[in-house]
Amino acid sequence: MPKNMSKNMSKNMSKNMSKNRPKNMSKSWKDSPLPEVQWPRYGVDAPGFPALLGAAGAACCLAAGRWRPGRNALATAGTALLAQTGIYLHTTLQGKLRVWKRELDRAALKGDEQVLDLGCGRGAVLIEAAGRLPTGRAVGVDLWSGKDQSGNRPEATLANAAAAGVADRVEVQTADMTELPFADGSFDVVTSALAIHNIPLRERRCRAVDEAMRVLRPGGQLLIADFWPMARQYADHIGQGTLRGLGPAYWYGGPWLGVTLLHAVKER
Repeated sequence: MPKNMSKNMSKNMSKNMSKNRPKNMSKSWKDSPLPEVQWPRYGVDAPGFPALLGAAGAACCLAAGRWRPGRNALATAGTALLAQTGIYLHTTLQGKLRVWKRELDRAALKGDEQVLDLGCGRGAVLIEAAGRLPTGRAVGVDLWSGKDQSGNRPEATLANAAAAGVADRVEVQTADMTELPFADGSFDVVTSALAIHNIPLRERRCRAVDEAMRVLRPGGQLLIADFWPMARQYADHIGQGTLRGLGPAYWYGGPWLGVTLLHAVKER
């Protein structure tokens, strides 16, 4: 094929592709097509942890089958590790969802509230709250780190909202919990599920709690679920609220990694 003809064909193909490309196409995730899912999928919390537990348990059980010395101890350790893995997966896939349904029921939302979820991930709490807001709105913020939750990205959250039928009342933003881009008193309820403890410094964790209180309206509710030492720290910092263990359904392997709820109401 002559070189000139080849160049002309390439130019024409490029022009046609440009004409057919939608004018409003953007590289932003807000404009990208959402993955299609039939039902919400919230992923696994800290997926590396149960993978490590399960691998260690399986290794102990295999070793117990091959080595006579220490067989009973290895079998016991392997069984315990595999049991912890099962408890962890149950919590992250089912247990925490049931717990948040219960806690949001206790919050007694009227249906017109503005709710903010800190570290929303793939939207488990955000979407559960949105289902109770026929005339309200649920906003989720996250930095979308893949380390804390498998498949964590805003497109997955919005796809889950669509699958749950609440896409019209859900919004997600990329934002730092320690510097929220909202005015004082913007929300009636602020929630957070095992997110604030991921901030490495105590000072910044306290800053995130301060920001949560700042954007709450007077009389608004703060609901933070986190491991006991952290939840105690948040309560001590703000000087108010009640602490309550959320039970076996929120154990990440056992009671030593159980989750506590801090519930506070902002003074009027």
